Amino acid sequence: MTEKKNFDRRAFLTRASIGGAAAAAGATLAAPAIAQENPSISWRMTSSFPKSTDTLYGTGEYFAKLVEEATDGKFKIQSFSAGEIVGGLQAADAVQEGTVEMAHTVGYYYWGKDPAWAVGSAIPFSLNYRGMNAWNYAGGGIDLYNEFLSQHGLFALPGGNTGVQMGGWFRKEINTVDDLKGLKFRVGGFAGYVLERLGVVPQQLAGGDIYPALEKGTLDAVEFTGPYDDEKLGFVKVAPYYYAPGFWEGGPTVHFFFSKEKFEALPANYQAIVRACARAADNKMIADYDWNNPKALLRLVQEGAQIRSFAPEIMSAAFDAANTVYDEMSAKHEWFKKLWDSIKAFRSEHYTYTQLVDFQYDYYMMQLNGQKRL
Repeated sequence: MTEKKNFDRRAFLTRASIGGAAAAAGATLAAPAIAQENPSISWRMTSSFPKSTDTLYGTGEYFAKLVEEATDGKFKIQSFSAGEIVGGLQAADAVQEGTVEMAHTVGYYYWGKDPAWAVGSAIPFSLNYRGMNAWNYAGGGIDLYNEFLSQHGLFALPGGNTGVQMGGWFRKEINTVDDLKGLKFRVGGFAGYVLERLGVVPQQLAGGDIYPALEKGTLDAVEFTGPYDDEKLGFVKVAPYYYAPGFWEGGPTVHFFFSKEKFEALPANYQAIVRACARAADNKMIADYDWNNPKALLRLVQEGAQIRSFAPEIMSAAFDAANTVYDEMSAKHEWFKKLWDSIKAFRSEHYTYTQLVDFQYDYYMMQLNGQKRL
């Protein structure tokens, strides 16, 4: 009886070993077959940002790294900073022209083609980051923006957000609307068109070109993003007055712009990976800025930055000017109207809710902070 049990046990172990070896062999044979189904693809991505802005430019690199890792090295995306292939303000053009497969840039740089380009990224007095996030992912914003972009041979996914930006660096104090008249101000895209109504002379320059122009006096003021990036670009050395808020960029969405043809030619699993990695990159950028901006602001103050807030008179005049421009644009441009109407329909709901909850909580915590109790 004992021998029979031992025999059976040995037979079982033998069968298990054979079965296990066969299963392992099957797995070994299956792996190359699965890998063969995933084609090797190499793309190039041009950025609108200099390498010195490690959060803006670095988010594109982070996206490319995730895609490569998720495809086991099969899908490689090489990232190029502004000026390496094309200038920072020509990034989306390079995709349309087939020079590169994709770009990491901001839609409002291209508003001159059609003002609708700007609405999907940021225009004055639009939504903050959380509002844009809700509109994009839950409110159909991504799909609506892509309906517009399809006419230009592009497909886009959110690829980062800075949160509410600072209002910029000024050589002199800005106390009234009259102080804006004749001011040569580097301000991105569509916002400059609105501020022009207040007498500002807008200048659109890519990130790497701003400091030399400010240093030489070609510019009177500049805005870029916020303390972390601004610190790296050294604006505090030549323009000490640092204003807030950047009401023209309450929650600017940076996008990955893809050739629509190239994206749609990807295998379905690669498309899904690209979507997931873009969303991860989108979330990472705002987290990085929220972590780094407070520390950078304190350092800038120590370097001599003088913090100022735009006067209510300036904010009100800018809001009225923006609404006038939006009415004009909506009358002339179908897609501007579609996108802006969609955002406006949600904007009031968003701020009604956040006023009740977020604002009251944040304001109370700010009071505690002011009392040195945090």
